[in-house]
Amino acid sequence: MTRDADARARACLTAVAPPGDLWLGAMLAEHGAAEVWAAIAAGAAPPAVPCEEDGRPGPQARETLLRRWRRWSAAAAQVDAEQLLSASAAAGIRFVVPGDPEWPGRLEELGMPGSRRTYGLWVRGAGDLRNLCLRSVAVVGARACTSYGAHVAAEMSYELAERSVVVVSGGAYGIDGAAHRAAHSAGSTVVVLACGLDVDYPRGHAGMFADIARTGVLVGERPLGATPHARDFLVRNRLIAALTPGTVVVEAGRRSGALNTASHAAELHRVLMAVPGPVTSAMSAGCHMLLRDWNAGCVTCADDVMAQIGPMGDLPEGPVRTSAALAPEHARVLGAVSGSGTGPAVIAAACGEGLDTTMRILGMLAASGLVERCPAGWRLVR
Repeated sequence: MTRDADARARACLTAVAPPGDLWLGAMLAEHGAAEVWAAIAAGAAPPAVPCEEDGRPGPQARETLLRRWRRWSAAAAQVDAEQLLSASAAAGIRFVVPGDPEWPGRLEELGMPGSRRTYGLWVRGAGDLRNLCLRSVAVVGARACTSYGAHVAAEMSYELAERSVVVVSGGAYGIDGAAHRAAHSAGSTVVVLACGLDVDYPRGHAGMFADIARTGVLVGERPLGATPHARDFLVRNRLIAALTPGTVVVEAGRRSGALNTASHAAELHRVLMAVPGPVTSAMSAGCHMLLRDWNAGCVTCADDVMAQIGPMGDLPEGPVRTSAALAPEHARVLGAVSGSGTGPAVIAAACGEGLDTTMRILGMLAASGLVERCPAGWRLVR
């Protein structure tokens, strides 16, 4: 199985199955994406695989899994891999899979037994996902935040960005938006979305997302055009926690999506931090619970966060480049990129590679610091 076949299969799987399905993740680990996708597309029986969800061999549990498989097979009939990848590329969206230079190494911990693996990530923006996440902190909190929470999130995120720390959050209103805007004004930020990256959700953040894509990235597990479902936000939260060495909860009620992100951070043994607030504020009740019952670190500013994270300060600042010699096909793609900007379809035609292969190679060249995204497509890094 070639890497391209594996990537194409994983891209197709994002179009038919919900993110983080335990059963599908176990099948991918056992049989590989190409074999699993071929079985789904052909309407064949699912490959046998041990999984927590089918650990009870009763007929009712098995039938539930088979109904899920049949839904995926029915949806697969509408998926065209070439069209999916080319339409995504035209929208400035690339697909990154395990083993790619842009793949964040921390996500490998989602491959532990019982965890919700990601099949692959759709990425939009000029930044390099892996490099941005090397020095990063998640800043999350309530959508209906107070002015106190928005102020703390903005000030902390701005100071972190000044220290070359990338802020990762979920792109929502409230604390997320305040953190993204402040970090973007001083550095880079990563937005983890629960929908397709061409879908502006929430709509009021469309302008912010476009601005962030110029230096940072938007990332998600849903394909082009996918609108979010309620479950997707909770599954998305595990990515926010996994991409970073630590998570800060600025404001959260007792029942909050931010607390769900905190639980993922704790499960992944990440550094968990919380900002204290007024004892009379319902929006700080979740943070106080984290401080009291979860042994979260108490933080009030960027210096506190850096002290909690600790070893992250030893990581190199700025992008990481590789000095490895280019493979012939990589050299051909690089030779087709101009200094002013070239569209991906033009690059593919000039170098003689398919569009999906060209996009994957461009992602690798970007990870090496040789090319970058621009309004015209891709350009050489000066």
